[in-house]
Amino acid sequence: MTDRSEVFSGVDLQCWTNNRAHRTEEMDKERLLVRRGQPFTLALQCTGAPPQPPKHRLALVLHLGKESEVVVKVSDSRVWGRSQWWLSQQGAQCELLLTVHSPADAPVGLYSMTVVLLSPDGQLQEKTPVGTFYLLFNPWCKDDPVYLPDEEQLQEYILNENGMLYQGSWDHIRTLPWNFGQFEKDVVDICFEILDNSPAALKNPEVDMANRADPVYVSRTVTAMVNANDDRGVVSGRWDGDYSDGVVPTRWTGSVPILRRWSEGGARRVRYGQCWVFSGVACTVLRCLGIPSRCVTNFSSAHDTDGNLAIDCWFNEELESVSLGRKDMIWNYHSWVESWMDREDLPKGYDGWQVLDPTPQERSDGVYCCGPCPVRAIKEGEVGLKYDATFVFSEVNADLATWIVHPDGQRSQASLNQGTIGRNISTKSIYGEQREDITDHYKYPEGSKKEREVYEKAGRRVAQLNGAEQRLELSIRHAEAVHGTDFDVIVEVRNTGEEDTPARLTISSNAVTYNSLHLGECQKRSANLTVPAQKALKEVLRMRYDHYGSCVSEHHLIRVTALLLANNHHDIILQEVNIPLSMPQLVVKVLGEAVVSRRVTAHITFTNPLPVPLRGGVFTVEGAGLTRAKEIPAPGDISPGQEVMVKISFRPTRPGLRKLLVDFDTDRLRDVKGTATVIVRKK
Repeated sequence: MTDRSEVFSGVDLQCWTNNRAHRTEEMDKERLLVRRGQPFTLALQCTGAPPQPPKHRLALVLHLGKESEVVVKVSDSRVWGRSQWWLSQQGAQCELLLTVHSPADAPVGLYSMTVVLLSPDGQLQEKTPVGTFYLLFNPWCKDDPVYLPDEEQLQEYILNENGMLYQGSWDHIRTLPWNFGQFEKDVVDICFEILDNSPAALKNPEVDMANRADPVYVSRTVTAMVNANDDRGVVSGRWDGDYSDGVVPTRWTGSVPILRRWSEGGARRVRYGQCWVFSGVACTVLRCLGIPSRCVTNFSSAHDTDGNLAIDCWFNEELESVSLGRKDMIWNYHSWVESWMDREDLPKGYDGWQVLDPTPQERSDGVYCCGPCPVRAIKEGEVGLKYDATFVFSEVNADLATWIVHPDGQRSQASLNQGTIGRNISTKSIYGEQREDITDHYKYPEGSKKEREVYEKAGRRVAQLNGAEQRLELSIRHAEAVHGTDFDVIVEVRNTGEEDTPARLTISSNAVTYNSLHLGECQKRSANLTVPAQKALKEVLRMRYDHYGSCVSEHHLIRVTALLLANNHHDIILQEVNIPLSMPQLVVKVLGEAVVSRRVTAHITFTNPLPVPLRGGVFTVEGAGLTRAKEIPAPGDISPGQEVMVKISFRPTRPGLRKLLVDFDTDRLRDVKGTATVIVRKK
């Protein structure tokens, strides 16, 4: 072997040119990041005239994985077929320009490169390490299974670092700005670190590396690794209100601080997350890897524990929940991810958007993960298709049956609702910050003949409410509920029959989490009444802050349940409403013009809306391309009605349209948000 300096003296990976062409320049300008199925160039500096055939042959040897689990030899002879690497070369004075062509189904990951110079008879003459590069999925390449032929969607589902998540209830939807930050410094390294820590990678890295060519495999791994239930995953979930040994889930405003904390902690789980945190982090990882992805929120989302496509809720006559084995639940909302890919592992017709749910709810193949499941399979009731179609179908299209367990053990069906589950399924529009309703992607119109046919096709007989025609009707409505104030809830009982009807009405209000955990009873009232024929009676429940303020959760949600029992037991009706409490907003103002690397100041203002002092206030600020996450303590206790203002200064790192996201948490009030749009100019 000759001294390498005799032929090659250096290499230029042309990161600026390549990354710009591969749409990765936001990730890094000093490291090479390219997308598969698209060529990139290297410039080799030579000590003399560039080596040319037939005197020399050139090859590139690629190593993928820590122990070179995948080794690829790239030659200058092109072999037709999408599964082959090949290179072309062009010589100039003292420089050799190599163009490397990657196949559209190559495994993604961090490759190291070595240039090998051979004699005409194949003898090794020189080996020159020339650096490393990340290879990502390529949704712009027609031969890549994640190909998405719509530039506006690619701008949103791959390149946009700012997102909108949706929370609240189906009839009171609120937005939560989220910083995905997939191009922030070192995030791409953390994404592959997550894959490297999966059980499959640790057990058999060679097989795992080869499987990283498949977006179905990679996306399923991501859903398992974003939660920390089974493995060295990223986020630990908690819903009971005790977050003293971690971060309150509502405090997070983006994925990047979570990913960095996990990586810096040596793959130690980050406490704590809930469904929107899991979906936000998964969306960041998938977009970073090059798989088009978006966060989706399903309102009135079912958690079916027994797979019977129905949600059964049991109460006694005092409106206390009765446990009969594992408990089905209805979450006020539930967030997951959709990713775009071909499903070459399924029959034709199931390509496109796939549900991926990283929130740990039920095991799939023994692991807490869910998906990818074709959205079309859910709409058509094809629950036998992998992965986890039965569970996802129930989330959006189960029937809700409510039962009363009487003192003698008899059970009566109080209500059957075929339109409660799966409402206003939402994602951020590609045309701005408005909400897009995609319910029709998941199911046919509620109550339509086609929707009921699909429900039966999925394996469940269409249920019917037992008993005679009901004469009593029950409804609940409420005035606007502002956190910190008193408000009225009105329960109306209407008699459509021809006779006065005696009945017993029980009304209960409880502080609950968004996923239906009861944290405390606010008020409860029972009354015996006689409802006149063809008339209505109203009961007014005054919800006082004194009653709900001490037990309301960080989700600011009160559930009012009303049970009507006619004396003849012919009429048994139960109604529930979830009342989200309106929250104050932070006022965020950025002063002056924002320029890359130049200090800029923002003012954040908050006014205490509660009739009690707030203590231990902390502002959390972050923004992709603006600043890493920072915490700023509030200046002491905040009295009722008091306004406080804090300042933060930062130096933007990247130009463009940016979002500054702010969260404010105290002992009695959490999840107060504010945003500011910042246009950052180049120097």
